[in-house]
Amino acid sequence: MISFLDLKKINEPYKKVFQEKMNAVLDNGWYILGKEVKTFEASFAAYCGAKHCIGVGNGLDALTLIFKSYIQLGKLQKGDEVIVPANTYIASILAILQADLVPVLVEPKLETYNLNPDLIQEKITPKTKAILVVHLYGQLAEMDAINEIAYVSNLLVVEDAAQSHGAISNQPSVIGNQRSSVAYSFYPGKNLGALGDGGAITTNDSELAKILFSLRNYGSETKYYNDFVGVNSRLDELQAAFLNVKLPNLDAENELRRNIAKRYLTEIKNEKIILPFWDFSENHVFHLFVIRTEKRDDLQAYLLENDIQAMIHYPVPPHKQKAFLQWNNLSFPITEKIHNEVLSLPISPILTDVEVSFIIEIINKY
Repeated sequence: MISFLDLKKINEPYKKVFQEKMNAVLDNGWYILGKEVKTFEASFAAYCGAKHCIGVGNGLDALTLIFKSYIQLGKLQKGDEVIVPANTYIASILAILQADLVPVLVEPKLETYNLNPDLIQEKITPKTKAILVVHLYGQLAEMDAINEIAYVSNLLVVEDAAQSHGAISNQPSVIGNQRSSVAYSFYPGKNLGALGDGGAITTNDSELAKILFSLRNYGSETKYYNDFVGVNSRLDELQAAFLNVKLPNLDAENELRRNIAKRYLTEIKNEKIILPFWDFSENHVFHLFVIRTEKRDDLQAYLLENDIQAMIHYPVPPHKQKAFLQWNNLSFPITEKIHNEVLSLPISPILTDVEVSFIIEIINKY
Protein backbone atom coordinates (compact mmCIF):
# COMPACT_ATOMS: atom_id res chain seq x y z
CA MET A 1 0.00 0.00 0.00
CA ILE A 2 1.30 3.46 -0.91
CA SER A 3 0.19 5.60 2.04
CA PHE A 4 -1.01 9.10 1.39
CA LEU A 5 1.40 10.39 4.03
CA ASP A 6 3.67 8.18 6.16
CA LEU A 7 4.68 10.46 9.03
CA LYS A 8 6.68 7.74 10.75
CA LYS A 9 8.84 7.27 7.67
CA ILE A 10 9.15 11.04 7.12
CA ASN A 11 10.48 11.54 10.64
CA GLU A 12 12.61 8.38 10.77
CA PRO A 13 15.83 10.10 9.52
CA TYR A 14 15.54 12.60 12.37
CA LYS A 15 14.89 10.05 15.12
CA LYS A 16 18.38 9.99 16.63
CA VAL A 17 18.73 13.78 16.64
CA PHE A 18 15.18 14.17 18.01
CA GLN A 19 16.09 11.94 20.93
CA GLU A 20 19.25 13.96 21.55
CA LYS A 21 17.24 17.19 21.45
CA MET A 22 14.65 15.79 23.84
CA ASN A 23 17.37 14.83 26.32
CA ALA A 24 18.93 18.29 25.99
CA VAL A 25 15.59 19.98 26.72
CA LEU A 26 15.04 17.70 29.72
CA ASP A 27 18.53 18.37 31.04
CA ASN A 28 18.17 22.12 30.54
CA GLY A 29 15.16 22.21 32.86
CA TRP A 30 13.51 25.19 31.11
CA TYR A 31 10.40 23.92 29.35
CA ILE A 32 8.36 27.01 28.39
CA LEU A 33 9.67 29.79 26.09
CA GLY A 34 13.26 28.67 26.50
CA LYS A 35 16.29 28.80 24.22
CA GLU A 36 14.87 26.35 21.65
CA VAL A 37 11.87 28.63 21.04
CA LYS A 38 14.10 31.70 20.85
CA THR A 39 16.43 29.92 18.43
CA PHE A 40 13.58 28.81 16.21
CA GLU A 41 11.95 32.24 16.21
CA ALA A 42 15.23 33.83 15.09
CA SER A 43 15.93 31.14 12.48
CA PHE A 44 12.43 31.09 11.01
CA ALA A 45 12.27 34.89 10.86
CA ALA A 46 15.56 34.89 8.94
CA TYR A 47 14.36 32.08 6.67
CA CYS A 48 11.19 34.03 5.83
CA GLY A 49 13.01 37.34 5.45
CA ALA A 50 10.99 38.87 8.29
CA LYS A 51 12.06 41.02 11.24
CA HIS A 52 10.07 39.06 13.80
CA CYS A 53 8.74 35.56 14.41
CA ILE A 54 6.36 34.79 17.26
CA GLY A 55 5.94 31.11 18.12
CA VAL A 56 2.40 30.13 19.15
CA GLY A 57 0.41 27.01 19.96
CA ASN A 58 -1.01 26.28 16.49
CA GLY A 59 -1.93 27.79 13.14
CA LEU A 60 -5.46 28.77 14.15
CA ASP A 61 -4.12 30.72 17.13
CA ALA A 62 -1.58 32.37 14.85
CA LEU A 63 -4.35 33.82 12.68
CA THR A 64 -6.63 34.71 15.59
CA LEU A 65 -3.86 36.52 17.47
CA ILE A 66 -2.97 38.57 14.40
CA PHE A 67 -6.53 39.88 14.20
CA LYS A 68 -6.74 40.48 17.94
CA SER A 69 -3.44 42.36 17.86
CA TYR A 70 -4.70 44.63 15.09
CA ILE A 71 -7.74 45.32 17.24
CA GLN A 72 -5.45 46.28 20.14
CA LEU A 73 -3.56 48.60 17.78
CA GLY A 74 -6.82 50.23 16.69
CA LYS A 75 -6.36 49.13 13.08
CA LEU A 76 -9.40 46.86 13.33
CA GLN A 77 -12.59 47.05 15.35
CA LYS A 78 -14.97 44.29 16.34
CA GLY A 79 -17.59 43.92 13.62
CA ASP A 80 -15.24 44.87 10.77
CA GLU A 81 -15.43 42.76 7.63
CA VAL A 82 -12.61 40.53 6.42
CA ILE A 83 -12.57 39.14 2.88
CA VAL A 84 -11.62 35.45 2.81
CA PRO A 85 -11.69 32.69 0.15
CA ALA A 86 -14.93 30.70 0.17
CA ASN A 87 -13.08 27.41 -0.38
CA THR A 88 -10.56 27.66 2.44
CA TYR A 89 -10.17 25.22 5.31
CA ILE A 90 -12.52 26.21 8.11
CA ALA A 91 -9.68 27.41 10.39
CA SER A 92 -9.27 30.58 8.34
CA ILE A 93 -12.89 31.51 8.97
CA LEU A 94 -12.84 30.46 12.62
CA ALA A 95 -9.95 32.86 13.25
CA ILE A 96 -11.98 35.78 11.89
CA LEU A 97 -14.99 34.85 14.01
CA GLN A 98 -12.95 34.29 17.18
CA ALA A 99 -11.67 37.86 16.86
CA ASP A 100 -15.30 39.09 16.64
CA LEU A 101 -14.85 40.08 13.00
CA VAL A 102 -17.15 39.29 10.06
CA PRO A 103 -16.01 36.92 7.27
CA VAL A 104 -17.02 37.86 3.72
CA LEU A 105 -16.66 34.88 1.39
CA VAL A 106 -15.23 35.36 -2.10
CA GLU A 107 -14.90 32.73 -4.82
CA PRO A 108 -11.49 31.37 -5.88
CA LYS A 109 -10.14 30.88 -9.38
CA LEU A 110 -11.01 27.40 -10.60
CA GLU A 111 -7.54 26.98 -12.13
CA THR A 112 -5.46 27.79 -9.04
CA TYR A 113 -7.97 27.26 -6.19
CA ASN A 114 -6.74 30.56 -4.72
CA LEU A 115 -8.63 33.80 -4.06
CA ASN A 116 -9.71 35.48 -7.30
CA PRO A 117 -8.50 39.13 -7.23
CA ASP A 118 -11.04 40.07 -9.91
CA LEU A 119 -13.90 39.33 -7.50
CA ILE A 120 -12.59 41.17 -4.44
CA GLN A 121 -13.56 44.71 -5.39
CA GLU A 122 -17.29 43.97 -5.65
CA LYS A 123 -17.30 42.63 -2.06
CA ILE A 124 -15.59 45.69 -0.53
CA THR A 125 -17.92 47.85 1.61
CA PRO A 126 -17.24 50.71 4.05
CA LYS A 127 -16.93 48.02 6.75
CA THR A 128 -14.26 46.04 4.90
CA LYS A 129 -10.93 46.47 6.67
CA ALA A 130 -8.82 43.43 5.77
CA ILE A 131 -8.18 40.62 3.30
CA LEU A 132 -7.22 37.17 4.59
CA VAL A 133 -5.31 35.47 1.79
CA VAL A 134 -4.90 31.68 1.91
CA HIS A 135 -2.06 30.09 -0.05
CA LEU A 136 -4.00 26.87 -0.55
CA TYR A 137 -2.32 23.51 -1.15
CA GLY A 138 1.12 25.20 -1.13
CA GLN A 139 0.67 27.63 -4.05
CA LEU A 140 1.01 31.36 -3.48
CA ALA A 141 -2.02 33.46 -4.29
CA GLU A 142 -1.75 36.41 -6.69
CA MET A 143 -0.24 38.74 -4.11
CA ASP A 144 0.75 41.47 -6.54
CA ALA A 145 -2.88 42.05 -7.59
CA ILE A 146 -4.25 41.54 -4.07
CA ASN A 147 -1.72 43.95 -2.52
CA GLU A 148 -2.63 46.57 -5.10
CA ILE A 149 -6.33 46.28 -4.23
CA ALA A 150 -5.47 46.49 -0.53
CA TYR A 151 -3.26 49.53 -1.09
CA VAL A 152 -5.92 51.43 -3.05
CA SER A 153 -8.68 50.54 -0.57
CA ASN A 154 -6.51 50.94 2.55
CA LEU A 155 -7.03 47.35 3.70
CA LEU A 156 -4.83 45.19 5.89
CA VAL A 157 -3.49 42.00 4.33
CA VAL A 158 -3.10 38.89 6.47
CA GLU A 159 -1.72 35.70 4.95
CA ASP A 160 -2.61 32.14 5.93
CA ALA A 161 0.55 30.26 4.97
CA ALA A 162 -0.27 27.08 6.89
CA GLN A 163 0.32 25.02 3.71
CA SER A 164 3.02 27.05 1.96
CA HIS A 165 6.21 27.03 4.03
CA GLY A 166 9.08 28.04 1.75
CA ALA A 167 7.06 29.14 -1.29
CA ILE A 168 8.73 32.07 -3.06
CA SER A 169 7.02 34.75 -5.12
CA ASN A 170 8.49 35.18 -8.60
CA GLN A 171 6.86 38.59 -9.10
CA PRO A 172 7.80 41.47 -6.78
CA SER A 173 4.89 43.76 -5.97
CA VAL A 174 4.54 46.86 -8.14
CA ILE A 175 3.57 48.88 -5.07
CA GLY A 176 6.22 47.66 -2.67
CA ASN A 177 6.01 44.98 -0.02
CA GLN A 178 2.62 45.28 1.69
CA ARG A 179 3.03 42.00 3.55
CA SER A 180 2.72 42.72 7.26
CA SER A 181 1.69 39.49 8.96
CA VAL A 182 1.79 35.82 7.97
CA ALA A 183 0.47 32.85 9.94
CA TYR A 184 2.00 29.36 9.83
CA SER A 185 1.02 25.96 11.16
CA PHE A 186 3.48 23.23 12.10
CA TYR A 187 0.88 20.48 12.36
CA PRO A 188 2.74 17.16 11.80
CA GLY A 189 1.55 16.75 8.20
CA LYS A 190 2.77 20.16 7.01
CA ASN A 191 5.88 20.61 4.84
CA LEU A 192 7.58 21.81 8.03
CA GLY A 193 5.84 19.65 10.61
CA ALA A 194 6.43 19.22 14.32
CA LEU A 195 5.56 16.10 16.32
CA GLY A 196 2.48 17.82 17.72
CA ASP A 197 0.70 21.13 17.34
CA GLY A 198 2.64 24.34 16.77
CA GLY A 199 2.38 27.60 14.90
CA ALA A 200 4.08 30.92 14.26
CA ILE A 201 3.54 34.44 13.01
CA THR A 202 6.07 36.42 10.98
CA THR A 203 5.88 40.17 10.59
CA ASN A 204 7.98 43.24 9.81
CA ASP A 205 5.77 45.38 12.03
CA SER A 206 7.62 45.80 15.34
CA GLU A 207 4.62 47.37 17.07
CA LEU A 208 2.43 44.44 16.06
CA ALA A 209 5.10 41.95 17.12
CA LYS A 210 5.32 43.46 20.59
CA ILE A 211 1.60 42.96 21.15
CA LEU A 212 1.72 39.44 19.70
CA PHE A 213 4.52 38.40 22.07
CA SER A 214 2.35 39.67 24.91
CA LEU A 215 -1.02 38.28 23.80
CA ARG A 216 0.31 34.74 23.35
CA ASN A 217 1.47 34.79 26.99
CA TYR A 218 -1.65 35.88 28.92
CA GLY A 219 -1.27 39.47 27.69
CA SER A 220 1.87 39.79 29.78
CA GLU A 221 5.23 41.27 28.86
CA THR A 222 6.55 41.11 32.42
CA LYS A 223 5.57 38.12 34.56
CA TYR A 224 2.49 38.75 36.71
CA TYR A 225 1.83 42.12 35.02
CA ASN A 226 -0.88 41.90 32.34
CA ASP A 227 -1.36 44.70 29.83
CA PHE A 228 -3.96 42.92 27.67
CA VAL A 229 -6.60 40.22 27.90
CA GLY A 230 -4.40 37.57 26.35
CA VAL A 231 -4.37 33.81 25.93
CA ASN A 232 -2.05 30.91 26.64
CA SER A 233 -0.72 29.98 23.19
CA ARG A 234 3.01 29.44 23.26
CA LEU A 235 5.08 27.29 20.93
CA ASP A 236 6.19 24.32 23.01
CA GLU A 237 9.92 24.17 23.82
CA LEU A 238 10.19 20.55 22.73
CA GLN A 239 8.34 21.13 19.44
CA ALA A 240 10.61 24.11 18.77
CA ALA A 241 13.60 21.83 19.29
CA PHE A 242 12.26 19.38 16.69
CA LEU A 243 11.54 22.24 14.27
CA ASN A 244 15.09 23.53 14.69
CA VAL A 245 16.30 20.14 13.45
CA LYS A 246 13.98 20.06 10.42
CA LEU A 247 14.09 23.67 9.22
CA PRO A 248 17.50 23.42 7.47
CA ASN A 249 16.11 20.64 5.24
CA LEU A 250 12.87 22.39 4.28
CA ASP A 251 14.04 23.77 0.92
CA ALA A 252 15.51 20.42 -0.16
CA GLU A 253 12.33 18.58 0.82
CA ASN A 254 10.19 21.14 -1.01
CA GLU A 255 12.31 20.56 -4.10
CA LEU A 256 11.64 16.83 -3.85
CA ARG A 257 7.92 17.61 -3.77
CA ARG A 258 8.28 19.81 -6.86
CA ASN A 259 10.12 17.06 -8.71
CA ILE A 260 7.29 14.62 -8.04
CA ALA A 261 4.77 17.26 -9.13
CA LYS A 262 6.69 17.76 -12.40
CA ARG A 263 6.43 14.05 -13.13
CA TYR A 264 2.71 13.99 -12.35
CA LEU A 265 2.08 17.03 -14.54
CA THR A 266 4.07 15.76 -17.52
CA GLU A 267 3.33 12.03 -17.34
CA ILE A 268 -0.31 11.76 -16.26
CA LYS A 269 -2.28 11.51 -19.50
CA ASN A 270 -5.95 10.90 -18.80
CA GLU A 271 -8.68 13.13 -20.17
CA LYS A 272 -10.87 12.31 -17.15
CA ILE A 273 -8.32 13.97 -14.85
CA ILE A 274 -7.86 17.74 -14.46
CA LEU A 275 -4.33 18.49 -13.25
CA PRO A 276 -3.45 21.52 -11.10
CA PHE A 277 -2.06 24.71 -12.63
CA TRP A 278 1.62 25.45 -12.00
CA ASP A 279 4.05 27.69 -13.87
CA PHE A 280 7.04 25.58 -12.70
CA SER A 281 8.39 28.40 -10.54
CA GLU A 282 9.16 28.29 -6.82
CA ASN A 283 5.74 29.78 -5.97
CA HIS A 284 4.36 26.30 -5.22
CA VAL A 285 5.71 23.88 -2.60
CA PHE A 286 3.05 21.20 -3.20
CA HIS A 287 1.90 20.58 0.31
CA LEU A 288 -0.83 18.78 -1.61
CA PHE A 289 -1.04 17.66 -5.24
CA VAL A 290 -4.73 18.15 -5.99
CA ILE A 291 -6.42 16.81 -9.11
CA ARG A 292 -10.08 17.07 -10.09
CA THR A 293 -12.49 14.63 -11.65
CA GLU A 294 -16.27 14.47 -11.94
CA LYS A 295 -16.34 10.94 -10.46
CA ARG A 296 -14.04 11.66 -7.53
CA ASP A 297 -15.34 8.93 -5.21
CA ASP A 298 -15.08 6.36 -7.98
CA LEU A 299 -11.47 7.33 -8.69
CA GLN A 300 -10.58 7.26 -5.00
CA ALA A 301 -12.03 3.75 -4.67
CA TYR A 302 -10.20 2.62 -7.84
CA LEU A 303 -6.89 3.88 -6.49
CA LEU A 304 -7.46 2.15 -3.15
CA GLU A 305 -8.21 -1.12 -4.97
CA ASN A 306 -4.75 -0.68 -6.52
CA ASP A 307 -3.07 -0.02 -3.14
CA ILE A 308 -2.86 3.77 -3.52
CA GLN A 309 -4.29 5.91 -0.74
CA ALA A 310 -5.68 9.26 -1.95
CA MET A 311 -7.39 11.83 0.28
CA ILE A 312 -10.09 14.49 -0.12
CA HIS A 313 -9.13 18.04 0.94
CA TYR A 314 -11.88 19.05 1.67
CA PRO A 315 -15.26 17.34 1.09
CA VAL A 316 -17.54 20.08 2.49
CA PRO A 317 -17.05 23.83 1.87
CA PRO A 318 -17.32 26.15 4.89
CA HIS A 319 -20.66 27.64 3.84
CA LYS A 320 -22.23 24.16 3.78
CA GLN A 321 -20.99 23.12 7.21
CA LYS A 322 -23.51 22.47 9.99
CA ALA A 323 -21.56 24.94 12.14
CA PHE A 324 -22.60 27.73 9.76
CA LEU A 325 -26.31 27.09 9.28
CA GLN A 326 -26.81 30.79 8.51
CA TRP A 327 -24.73 30.32 5.33
CA ASN A 328 -26.16 26.99 4.16
CA ASN A 329 -28.47 28.64 1.62
CA LEU A 330 -25.64 30.63 0.01
CA SER A 331 -24.40 29.65 -3.43
CA PHE A 332 -20.73 29.61 -4.43
CA PRO A 333 -20.71 27.46 -7.60
CA ILE A 334 -16.93 27.42 -8.16
CA THR A 335 -16.21 26.59 -4.54
CA GLU A 336 -18.83 23.85 -4.55
CA LYS A 337 -17.44 22.38 -7.78
CA ILE A 338 -13.95 22.29 -6.27
CA HIS A 339 -15.09 20.59 -3.07
CA ASN A 340 -17.11 18.03 -5.06
CA GLU A 341 -14.28 17.10 -7.43
CA VAL A 342 -10.89 17.43 -5.70
CA LEU A 343 -8.70 14.47 -4.80
CA SER A 344 -5.17 14.66 -3.38
CA LEU A 345 -2.56 12.21 -4.64
CA PRO A 346 0.36 11.06 -2.48
CA ILE A 347 3.23 13.54 -2.56
CA SER A 348 5.97 13.70 0.05
CA PRO A 349 9.78 13.74 0.23
CA ILE A 350 9.91 10.00 0.96
CA LEU A 351 7.89 8.89 -2.07
CA THR A 352 10.18 6.80 -4.32
CA ASP A 353 10.53 7.02 -8.11
CA VAL A 354 9.07 3.51 -8.38
CA GLU A 355 6.03 4.52 -6.34
CA VAL A 356 5.52 7.67 -8.41
CA SER A 357 5.75 5.65 -11.62
CA PHE A 358 3.20 3.16 -10.28
CA ILE A 359 0.75 5.93 -9.31
CA ILE A 360 1.07 7.51 -12.77
CA GLU A 361 0.57 4.14 -14.48
CA ILE A 362 -2.56 3.30 -12.46
CA ILE A 363 -4.10 6.76 -13.04
CA ASN A 364 -3.43 6.60 -16.76
CA LYS A 365 -5.30 3.28 -16.86
CA TYR A 366 -8.36 4.73 -15.13
